[in-house]
Amino acid sequence: MSDDLRLTWVQPEDLLGHELRQAAEDGRDAGEVTAAWLAAGGSPAPPAAGASAVPASPELRTLALRLLDELSAVPSPLAAQEPTGLAAISAACPHWPTSPGDPASAVAGEPRASLTTGTTATTASTGPDSRAAAPDGAAASLPDTPAALRDPRLPDRLHAAWLGRAAGCLLGKPVEKLPLHAIRAIARATGNWPLHTWFTAKGMPAELARAHPWNRRSATTSLAENIDGMPEDDDLNYPLLNLLLLQRYGRRFTTADVGRLWLDELPAGRTFTAERIAYRNLLSGLEPPLTACHHNPFREWIGAAIRADVHGWTHPGDPGAAAEQAHRDATLTHTASGVHGAMFVAAAVATAADGAGDVHRALAAGLTVVPPASRLAHAVRIGIDTARAEPDFATVVDLLHTAYGHYHWVHVLPNAALLAAALTHADGDFGGSICRAVSGGWDTDSNGATAGSIAGLLAGRPGELPDRWTAPLKNRLSTSVAGFDGTGFDALAHLTHQEALRP
Repeated sequence: MSDDLRLTWVQPEDLLGHELRQAAEDGRDAGEVTAAWLAAGGSPAPPAAGASAVPASPELRTLALRLLDELSAVPSPLAAQEPTGLAAISAACPHWPTSPGDPASAVAGEPRASLTTGTTATTASTGPDSRAAAPDGAAASLPDTPAALRDPRLPDRLHAAWLGRAAGCLLGKPVEKLPLHAIRAIARATGNWPLHTWFTAKGMPAELARAHPWNRRSATTSLAENIDGMPEDDDLNYPLLNLLLLQRYGRRFTTADVGRLWLDELPAGRTFTAERIAYRNLLSGLEPPLTACHHNPFREWIGAAIRADVHGWTHPGDPGAAAEQAHRDATLTHTASGVHGAMFVAAAVATAADGAGDVHRALAAGLTVVPPASRLAHAVRIGIDTARAEPDFATVVDLLHTAYGHYHWVHVLPNAALLAAALTHADGDFGGSICRAVSGGWDTDSNGATAGSIAGLLAGRPGELPDRWTAPLKNRLSTSVAGFDGTGFDALAHLTHQEALRP
């Protein structure tokens, strides 16, 4: 056939190439597997795309499956310092945050002995949840309820966070997958450097457009001249799904519940990388935690981190509980650094949601739920330290690309470093945060989305976000998640607030 269906992110011959790359990153000796693969005519992983250009022969595909199994049996020497289980992660974190009402709160930073290790762990590790909705819709004024949850300004913060996530994502959409030098060239050619507003094709030289075409799925909906509401994107679909998750299963959902929800509500074609592999594994009859690790070389990429905001939004002022909830979500699809990235984002978001308005405090809180010796913690610290040391953010980005440029552009480590650097360098400013995050390259729409969420929370209310970022959204979100297409961000904030108050 001349028109083969090349489904991305699942072909064994491509997965093996990515697994060999993952092995190099987590310290496993894959020399014999690599030699066998190359000797048989196998190719390295596609550098950016989700599938190689030419399908493999049946014999080569069979070999790839066998070699994937061989690699999965090789332990990583980083496993002890980069655990995936919640109890082990908490035990590795000397300053794990305690929740209001937790008896351990009297001992600052003491890990809670009752944390469970399985993928079906619940938030019961912090004792009975005392949050409740008062008759007027406000949180009950109980002494162990976070003050942020009782704050009447929380709905406004959540509204600003939804808007911020959408705006940051939309800013990054047209340049997703473009290399850093191309993003800079396009911005300079259109008078938008340093980046300060939406990308545009107006005034862009034809030769530059041919050399670096926009993301084909986004060009018609995400340039300044054609934005008409928020178009669909997985960086918004996953927050919607997690809102559904809480509505359907409550805050004590299990990892298996996340899988059930996906099978019910998430079109398979709207999944990518680790999420697509986990979806395939669910359909093959595998259950968590195998869904995250069976033939899944993307298990340390950014996917779980882009799903983490709702866990933070619904636990304002409670970063430990937000991280625990994010862990149950993340372990459907990710391990080690991939899980740590989700927990970091959830804890940082939860802290930013408490109304204190300090981005540096939020980032510090995010680090308290990540094993200090892990690569994720190191990447975040590198991002923060580099941003503090260099006044020019382009220099910051160049240094980060030198340090992390060998990773795939969707891997969680370079993106976590860039996110931390952008937020630190912008010092809480909304436009500065999303523009820095996007201008740094790699996963532009995902980094813009998370930076926008945190910066939106810090801004405190929608009116504090510049109109140029919010007006084009037209309070309208497009999505394939059933029941949410066309929903306004004010309505989403109300629904999120309801889940934050739910016992």
